[in-house]
Amino acid sequence: MESDHHDISENLLKNKRYFEECGDEEVKLGEKIWLEMKRVSVVAFPAIFTRFSTFGISVISQAFIGHIDPIDLAAYALVQFVLLRFCNGVLLGMASGLETLLGQAFGAKQYHMMGICLQRSWIVLSTTTTFFVPVFFFTTSIFKALGQDEDIAQVARTVSHWFILVAYAYIVSFTCQMYLQAQCKNFFHFVPRSYHAGDSHFIVLALDSEAQIWTFRGCRETWTGFSFMAFKDLVPVIKLSLSAGAMVCLEVWYNSILILLTGNLQDAKIHIDALSICLNMSGWGMMISLGFMVATYMRVANELGRESAKAAKLTINVVLLSSFTIGLVIFLFLLFLRGRLAYLFANSQEVVEAVDQLSPLLQVSVLLNNVQPVISGVSIGAGWQSQWRLDWNAIWYARTDNCVTYNHFQNRLGQTGNYCFIAYGRLPFNTYCFAKKYTF
Repeated sequence: MESDHHDISENLLKNKRYFEECGDEEVKLGEKIWLEMKRVSVVAFPAIFTRFSTFGISVISQAFIGHIDPIDLAAYALVQFVLLRFCNGVLLGMASGLETLLGQAFGAKQYHMMGICLQRSWIVLSTTTTFFVPVFFFTTSIFKALGQDEDIAQVARTVSHWFILVAYAYIVSFTCQMYLQAQCKNFFHFVPRSYHAGDSHFIVLALDSEAQIWTFRGCRETWTGFSFMAFKDLVPVIKLSLSAGAMVCLEVWYNSILILLTGNLQDAKIHIDALSICLNMSGWGMMISLGFMVATYMRVANELGRESAKAAKLTINVVLLSSFTIGLVIFLFLLFLRGRLAYLFANSQEVVEAVDQLSPLLQVSVLLNNVQPVISGVSIGAGWQSQWRLDWNAIWYARTDNCVTYNHFQNRLGQTGNYCFIAYGRLPFNTYCFAKKYTF
């Protein structure tokens, strides 16, 4: 009988037949690239679809709210990008540790442990979310203390109460996505997402959760029911979750800083509306690169587990090229629709003009967003999380936060300057990432 315990530092390994196609060193470079693209697509496309459709819920919600009133849209943006994003940054970061455990269990053929790991993650994330609940009840006081407009803060209080249930629903959504993604069984996510055009945010997430639980019937090897084993060995899971969460949190929270600073400008509701539209469009495109990030760290971990650094480099180059190419297509799409896309999200001409002003920066950020997550995937696959977490702090925050703070207090360039400095702050980190890649 196999042991119920496993080493969380175990390498992520696929079974042998996964590598049979490309075991010959004499295979031509073109054939190697084609085979690698097929391998990456098996992991990347389900991950892209899941993240793209999940983020689409927020984008669709914003599109409807924006046609009600600018203040409602600004309040929704504050709650979404500050409170919920802060909570989700922690949850998504901690949940990313689950991906490592699931990959290890699947690679070691300890399929029964995948369900146990999933339940352990539910326990840890549910406890963490409970600590964030008071924040949603004191929304008005928090936003006023942060210098936000009083009218927007009052409306945000009503909006935030509904996001408490959303935060808990995301626990099931995030973890089940990873659980099913490890088995390439997550295409069913399209069904609950497709209902969102006519239903509410929470109802769709509830449908999503029900669909995920129903799908466990098709995962009989990995889901054997609830078990008391989930309450054992929680300390290693917590440590892994905290370590994996630190780097993801830093990547998610920078938009929250940008929204908060924009809320202190004159005509805050117009600026927040415009900026939230741009950030949602940029974030929606970034979901594609996050899908490639998943493929990157899984393939890099597999190849390093086989002690094949050369194959890992090929994986990195293939994924980088694929992600950048898609980012370039999105860049051209946004360039073509400049000045017209904002009408999907707002009726106010002032908001549309503000979005048009930010469009060039939005397009540049899309290109940058399609590079950096892929390199982060390299760090996860190679086990460099702790080191890169410090590098991110030193390079990104030291440069960007100083620039944004200076621009904010000097009131020179307004939200355009803030957005510009945020995008500029990615450049040194991306440069460092490329340099790090070639020291593999």
